[in-house]
Order: sequence, then C-alpha cells, then structure tokens
Amino acid sequence: MLRLHDYLPSANGYKVRQLLAQLERPYERVSVDIFSGQSRTEDFLHSRNPAGRIPVLEVEPGRFIAESNAILCYLAEGTPFLPDGRFERAQVLQWLFFEQNLLEPNIGTVRYWRLTGREAQRAEAARLKSAQGLEALGTLERHLQTHRFLVDERYTIADIALYAYTHVAPDGGFALHPFPAVQAWLERVRSQPRHIGELPPYTANAHVR
Repeated sequence: MLRLHDYLPSANGYKVRQLLAQLERPYERVSVDIFSGQSRTEDFLHSRNPAGRIPVLEVEPGRFIAESNAILCYLAEGTPFLPDGRFERAQVLQWLFFEQNLLEPNIGTVRYWRLTGREAQRAEAARLKSAQGLEALGTLERHLQTHRFLVDERYTIADIALYAYTHVAPDGGFALHPFPAVQAWLERVRSQPRHIGELPPYTANAHVR
C-alpha cells in the first residue's frame, strides 16, 4: 500500500491527498511533525528526502518520491488527471512549474508568515512577496477568463496543484474579489467529485512564541 509522509496543514500535502481521494486510491498516512524536526532527522534525510521536506510518497518499501508536483505526476499517470497528448502534458507541466515558481513561494509564504506570527519580522519581504502573489493571481485571472480549467478544458492535476494555495490566499491577506474568473474556477474545482474540503490549521508548535 502507498504510504504518504505528510503534515496535515501543508497545502503541498493537501494536493496529494486530494488526488488520492479523487483516484480512490487507498493509502496509509504517516504524520510528520515538521516543526519538531521529524523531517530533519538523519533517517528522514538519508532515506526519504534529502531536502527534509514533506510530502513524501513511499510507493513501495524503500522507494520514495518527494516534491508534491512530482508525486501528482506519478499518481496521475494513466488516468484522466494527466492528458496523454504531448502538448497537453506540456501545458500541465507549465502550470505545475508556475505554481512552484510564482504562486506557492509568494502566496504560500506570506500566508504562512501571517498565520504563524512571523510576518512582522519580515515586513519588507512580505510586502514584496504580496506584490508578486498578486501578479500570480493576475496571471491566473487572465487565463481563466477564457478557460474553465487550466488545461484543455478538463480538470487535471494542474488544477489540483494551483487550487491548493489559491483557495487559502485570503489567509495571507490576498483579496480574491478582484479576480472573479479565479473565484469561479475555485468553485468549479470544489464541485469535483470526492473533493476533500479545507486545510486544517497549523499546529500550535508552528507559531512564534
């Protein structure tokens, strides 16, 4: 059985749980408390992910895949969530790279800083990342004004990946009302079968004391 090494409040982990639910794939979830150092142990770094990050998917004993979007590609292979056509696949990858380069590092980081009490210590960085996060939302808005989903008018892992941080953008102070096409797309994603709902809050040890 698949084993997912994961921290429940992580939006990157959320992506993988969402796809597993929609594929109806059974799996065992292994809780990793990243704020107590469980992803930085020698065992985790040497046998699961040398970057010390979650999620990590254990596909069979001793074989691990790290990076949430790589996991999505692995799980979606041969399913409707990943197109067969070369061009359509490249479009999926385009949005996965966009998510990790422009959306998650800005929206996800500002949200994390704000929810865990770190924003005040990084005011200038938060301001810059907020501006870049708004640019990423603007990019999504332009595309979604003429598309129901991100690729080929069908729901794919590209939508799963970008939904994860976009739907919680208001937690980071990003108002979504200026982006009506994004809001409509979020509702279309929520309406998909076996949608898993919302992210749980950060655990107490994530907060600055």
